[in-house]
Amino acid sequence: QVQLVESGGGLVQAGGSLRLSCAWSGSIFSINRISWYRQAPGKQRELVAAIFSGGTTSYQDSVKGRFTISRDNAKNTVYLQMNSLKPEDTAVYYCNAAQYVQDRNYWGQGTQGTVSS
Repeated sequence: QVQLVESGGGLVQAGGSLRLSCAWSGSIFSINRISWYRQAPGKQRELVAAIFSGGTTSYQDSVKGRFTISRDNAKNTVYLQMNSLKPEDTAVYYCNAAQYVQDRNYWGQGTQGTVSS
């Protein structure tokens, strides 16, 4: 089992910044990818950014140049630095950990990020 706990959400004005954290614990062996997803009211959950075990990162087009995903293995934490925030970035942000060999996905409880115009 892998446990994920997100933190760092809040309310910010457009143009501002938030940094989300995802701390993991439990059976961290062979986590292949940790990702941030988000879900806005009335919309489907969407992938925002991912970081792979080798350090490679990927981003949704709408956040490229504004969001940065990073990892601190010593703290078992993945971060999502969100800059130049827009009202359309308002959503509940979820952390996901994927284990490819075990074919398992783990989710955190989510953290709300709200951007006011």
